[in-house]
Amino acid sequence: MKNKPIALVVTFVLISLAAAEMPSSFYQAIGGMKNQDILCVKNYDAGASVTEAYKDFEHLDKDTKIVSRTYNKTDDTNPLKGNASLEVAINSQVIGKAHIAWQSLDTVPESMGRHPVYSHSAEDLTGVFNIEKFIQLWSNSTLQGLGIDWLPCG
Repeated sequence: MKNKPIALVVTFVLISLAAAEMPSSFYQAIGGMKNQDILCVKNYDAGASVTEAYKDFEHLDKDTKIVSRTYNKTDDTNPLKGNASLEVAINSQVIGKAHIAWQSLDTVPESMGRHPVYSHSAEDLTGVFNIEKFIQLWSNSTLQGLGIDWLPCG
């Protein structure tokens, strides 16, 4: 008999919690949330970084492949001995906003402690679009095994 009032109270509490409505500020916060998908990759030995960011998108279908390698890692005694690379293949279909950027720095700082920038690129897109990019950043090496065969101008 003593268990019936407790079970009745528990049932009443559970029903009232299920029927309780969330405050309007909860729905405003959930409705105001923006979609975002951000990826940033850095290879310090190569002095390379790549950022791929999508925001406020209605549709995003992406396939990003990243290869970051370091060979003969650098050290303080010989900062130029290492070879490193950062390769990124981006293939995406977007309805919204996109930001694709990369940067290549010198791995050895100058006298003021800053790393000089060799090159950088930033691309901001808004709308409906497809992105197909291959970004290849290497340090302290030449592309011995890789090359592009150019077609002669006619």
